Amino acid sequence: MKHSKGIKLAALVLTVGLLALSSACSGQKAKGSTDGKVKIGILQLMDQNALDETRQGFIAELKKEGYTQGKNLTIDYVNAQNDQANLKTMSEKLAKDQNNVNVAIATPAAQALLQADKKTPLLFTAIFDPLAAGLTKTLAKPSANMTGATDTVPVAGQIKLLHQLFPQAKKIGLLYNASEPNSLSAIKMAKKAVAALGLQSISKTVASTADVQQTTTALAHQVDAIYIPADNVLTAAMATVGKVSLDTKVPVIPATGPMVQLGGVATNGIDFTKLGAQTAQMAIKILKGKKVADLPVEQPKDISLVVNKKFAQAFHVDPQAVVKQK
Repeated sequence: MKHSKGIKLAALVLTVGLLALSSACSGQKAKGSTDGKVKIGILQLMDQNALDETRQGFIAELKKEGYTQGKNLTIDYVNAQNDQANLKTMSEKLAKDQNNVNVAIATPAAQALLQADKKTPLLFTAIFDPLAAGLTKTLAKPSANMTGATDTVPVAGQIKLLHQLFPQAKKIGLLYNASEPNSLSAIKMAKKAVAALGLQSISKTVASTADVQQTTTALAHQVDAIYIPADNVLTAAMATVGKVSLDTKVPVIPATGPMVQLGGVATNGIDFTKLGAQTAQMAIKILKGKKVADLPVEQPKDISLVVNKKFAQAFHVDPQAVVKQK
């Protein structure tokens, strides 16, 4: 009888202990999801001005909205340095890190992250054409666990600006990296816009920043002006493009403001800091309970004229006149 009571008492103690342990574990899980702290992963393709500005704008907007690193926000940031192997391993890392949201900056980063992570809400940013990149089947209602904000720029309008600034230019060079889906989509638009103006286009491609000086120089000797899309390789080497432009006296109209500041004359482009902020607002909606499928892909909200005064003067373009042609 005593033996039976002892067994019952031991069972009771064990049961109470298990319930206490279960309660403690549940408390830890609940604390992690209800204490207001969030963890956001960021996968950036490489270091270059436009992508850096996008990330900085994203983090600054989060802070503005009350999410501060070191307090209620942890940023799980990785940079692939334009290496495909890094993209794969870093995407897999972010997929395992149990972040509230993972963000990809640039198309290859978004493609790698989507391939690796089918569960976490995903956002892309600084991407020209998410449909061509295979990130979603529709912009209005994303088909996977990924949505975001594009950096789609008015390519036809940029070609028109080039023609307005340099009406004597008859042969237009198109310089891009053929392995970037963004660039391929933009170049198709550029070719149509050039042809619509009755001009001739001549294309050349680069595979890496090491190719840029030689290829740009060769193209400059064949054309009267050059257009460059929002290409990651060429953005990273835009200072080199600018030097070739001045040396050969062939003006360059690039697709983005950061590219203009490094070596172009002017463009109608987007503000990447604002694009990052726009993407942050989408992240906040997800953190507050919105589903990815209910967040349509967004276009950039601000298109503005950017002029490099040094290059404008070098090519005898009046910055004030450019503003009037906006």
